[in-house]
Amino acid sequence: MPDHAQTLASRLRIVLVRPSHPGNIGAAARAMRTMGLTRMNLVAPHAFPHPEAVALAAGATDVLDAAVVTDTLPAAIADCRLVLGATARRRGVPLPELDPHAAARVALDAVGEGAEVALVFGNERTGLENDELICCHQAITIPSDPAFSSLNLAQAVQVIAYELRMALPGRVSPAAPVSPAAGDPPASSEQMEGFYAHLAQTLTDIDFHKGRSDRTIMQRLRRLFQRAEPDQRELRILRGILGEAQRMARIAREGK
Repeated sequence: MPDHAQTLASRLRIVLVRPSHPGNIGAAARAMRTMGLTRMNLVAPHAFPHPEAVALAAGATDVLDAAVVTDTLPAAIADCRLVLGATARRRGVPLPELDPHAAARVALDAVGEGAEVALVFGNERTGLENDELICCHQAITIPSDPAFSSLNLAQAVQVIAYELRMALPGRVSPAAPVSPAAGDPPASSEQMEGFYAHLAQTLTDIDFHKGRSDRTIMQRLRRLFQRAEPDQRELRILRGILGEAQRMARIAREGK
């Protein structure tokens, strides 16, 4: 892989959420390594490290040795600007859907602008839950036979890793420099989560929901700001507005 393509690939991470079987972790590491991907994150793995993971990695132990383990998905993707979640089923969280080929193009566009990108895979039995999908900007769905649509975790990683590999040579010239996006840095996933928490509290403080559930409106607002992709300065402005709204709501309550 040319040096520039390696630079781009180094900004891609594969995140396995709650993997149940250590052998699947090893097989996923092998799938990644054959396609030139080396960054693995594990969220609350059932058993890791484990001899079965080493055995199924078939030599890709460098991926396992460098794997980052976290307790939660937000911690694994805190510095990412783009998060793509692989899912076989439509859930209660509406997300734009991409096939693996289109997802690879979107991911490579983002890393070409200097972004960190995560491709997230769920538990072998249940896949990604709604509270995990809500952390993703778009969904990746692998076309398969509707009568038998279940892929093994490592197989799903292999399909998407292959598309990423194929996108790399056509995406950039090895001699082309990586140009970060102009202006203020894009907001990270961690910063966006802080903003969403601030937004949810502000809506409560101003009694926006009038006693109704805030779940649907917060999902829609998340989709809105994920599409907008605010940078760090824009996020500071938004949080300043929220802070002022909270201050005025507090004054109004004290006046009563």
